Amino acid sequence: MDGRKVSNLQGLLLSSGAVVAAGREPFKAGNYDPHRYSLPSRLPGVSSRVHPQANFKSESRKTMKWKVVIFTSDQPSSGTSSQVYITLYGEQGNSGAVFLYGEEKKVFERGSTDTFIIHTEDLGDLYKIRIGHNNSGETPAWHCKELQLQNLVTGEKYDFSVEKWLTQTQDEGEISQELPVLHQGQPILPVAMYKVHVVTGDLWNAGTEADVYIAIYGEKGDTGCRQLHRSMKSQKHMKGQTDTFSLEAVHLGHLCKIVIGHNGLGSGNGWFLEKIIVQDPITNSDYIFLCYRWLDQGEDDGKIVRELYVIDNYTIARKQELEIKRKNMWAAEKWKFQKGNILQFYNKMTHGFICLKQDGVVDAVADKKDKYGLFEVAVKKGNLCVLRSHANPHLGLALARGSVTGMNYGDNHCELQVHVQPNHCTILESSQNPGQMISFNFQGMVADDNTGYAGLTKEFVVHVKGIFQNSAIILLTTSYCQFLCLRSDGSCTGAGNQADDSYWKVHKISSGICMFENAKHPRMYLRIKDGQCNGTGIGDVDCHFKVQKNLETGSVSLESARNRGIYVGFLPNGDTKPFVDTGESNVLFYPQVIKFGRKKPMGTSATLAQEEESKQQFAGTQNLVPGRETNFPPSEEMITIQNEKSPFTSEDKWKVFILTGNSGTQSNVTLWIYGDKGSVGPIILGKDNRGQLFLPRTEDVFQVEMKDNGNIYKIRIGHDGSSQHADWMLEKVTLQHLKTVESPPLHSESSVYEVNCLIKVSYGYFNTWIWYKLW
Repeated sequence: MDGRKVSNLQGLLLSSGAVVAAGREPFKAGNYDPHRYSLPSRLPGVSSRVHPQANFKSESRKTMKWKVVIFTSDQPSSGTSSQVYITLYGEQGNSGAVFLYGEEKKVFERGSTDTFIIHTEDLGDLYKIRIGHNNSGETPAWHCKELQLQNLVTGEKYDFSVEKWLTQTQDEGEISQELPVLHQGQPILPVAMYKVHVVTGDLWNAGTEADVYIAIYGEKGDTGCRQLHRSMKSQKHMKGQTDTFSLEAVHLGHLCKIVIGHNGLGSGNGWFLEKIIVQDPITNSDYIFLCYRWLDQGEDDGKIVRELYVIDNYTIARKQELEIKRKNMWAAEKWKFQKGNILQFYNKMTHGFICLKQDGVVDAVADKKDKYGLFEVAVKKGNLCVLRSHANPHLGLALARGSVTGMNYGDNHCELQVHVQPNHCTILESSQNPGQMISFNFQGMVADDNTGYAGLTKEFVVHVKGIFQNSAIILLTTSYCQFLCLRSDGSCTGAGNQADDSYWKVHKISSGICMFENAKHPRMYLRIKDGQCNGTGIGDVDCHFKVQKNLETGSVSLESARNRGIYVGFLPNGDTKPFVDTGESNVLFYPQVIKFGRKKPMGTSATLAQEEESKQQFAGTQNLVPGRETNFPPSEEMITIQNEKSPFTSEDKWKVFILTGNSGTQSNVTLWIYGDKGSVGPIILGKDNRGQLFLPRTEDVFQVEMKDNGNIYKIRIGHDGSSQHADWMLEKVTLQHLKTVESPPLHSESSVYEVNCLIKVSYGYFNTWIWYKLW
């Protein structure tokens, strides 16, 4: 509060007393009570016992008066323009950083001897001091030769030989020096060269170019504010990198905490710190400080300084770290185990999928297309679930008597705990017999009693069916907590949070080829063009991507359909850029489904019949935003459906009459028609945004076009169970040819429609279909 200007961050960190933020108005002296306000965790470098420079007298402890004499070397350029400070450490506390100002003359010039009088509380027996400066001014470097200290109350004298450059450009790059007190010519405490290993997280934009500062605290004081200046790596604090720094200090004894922070202000200029390991060369001990949080004003809680407490037991630290990683990965992967999802479990050791056959035999060598390798999720609670065979709905994957088998899906042995691992793999543990896992030998067979633990494989990559169906809304996850986002300027980043601009709508062009439209900003598509990757696409071929699925990781890559071999990738800061796949993770996505879509029609589609035949249009072939213009050509699988472009003649037009009973549905209804010359389907009975369909006790009429399939002998009709009220009472289906006006009614095989025609959602998607044969 004396009006002196604080020239930089280092000076601010080291300032004792009150610091005032002021504008250009003249400084006015004022009284300030330093204990009036309770401050939050401060920036690193200032001890918790720092006191104001003013002569504040404690009621419980007496004040000590000290004489400080400092000798500056006579070497060339040894004087400094910086503000020099001293900190005293005793058994009862420390003085905090006390700045040494010259009242009438310049101080710390080459060859000078400067004397100062300072006041502190009673610190008890002195054991070390720290001398340093704030690296300010035009010539901040300083070569300190010697320091003498005398307690003017007790008369005790201390001599300290420094003989060191305090500058960031020489020696270790330190601008402070700790010196132990000598007792009978020997230091009371040894000087230690700590190794500080700083692990930056492997997230996009996790690295920082800001100056990082650390303060280490132990039973013998602290190191004060130290900038982590010289890493053993050419560039420090990079994504996924471990940097090692040397930090010299009087031995701190057992370490208890660190305070770590940086000066990167503003959103996106921060740092994701995973952990710090401090190695003590005196005791040969490792102290682990876990963080796994952002130090960024735009992330997490917005803090850029964190206080971390030690875990000095390696086993406990590893366990806690593993739990953090598992928790993070479960948050990213738990969507896969939502009720009704259809899953496959791939084993990297056997290169096959778990397969539950009709006789209950289980192995892990199934092909990707094996229908017995599909499992439907039935959630109990949390990570407890039942995996029900999709091909054999009465069977579930089970662990009984230590062996993997298939059992009635209602049996308790089918209840499995899902444990997601940091490598995206999943372990399935029996809830009835904890410790027993779904596992196989390396040949993919159920292991017998002779198979040792080392001969078992129990980790599986979980694949969800139907992720890239048409009209699906998905997240393109780039790490366990980051997503591909569209910025307001049309650029994209892989370092975004889950928000409206991270949702993408899938437009399926053909088998394996998709477009991705931002759900928040319609008509803006992900694209690769002219060496750029962004979200400014208009829906042309530059926006077409081949989805390459990776069985080994559960990830996908998006390859440009126009520029083969070029993928959507990321720079370390998360910005998107076209990349060649070199096997690195910068082209990998882990998609999450927010809303499942539906398969593209393989035959044709239908809509409600209208009064004016010229305005008829078949809905459902392209699931676009209502009212939007189609920006891409239909695939070869799609039938052109507008009347003026229809390949069919009027002789191929049919009407479909659907009579609903007492229970209607809002789900998407699909029809297949089978004749002795072939079949047509799926035909999506859409509504083209013109009111609800399939209401109770109503008849809906649709018009379809199909080639001559001969004599119709059966149909297949059902729905996808997508609505909240999905159960549907279907009474009658009638097909009417518009030329012949032949109207063969189609009913179920039984005339008891209330029983046999209730299409009920009980066991998932594929139990919502009914077959009808022509009478």
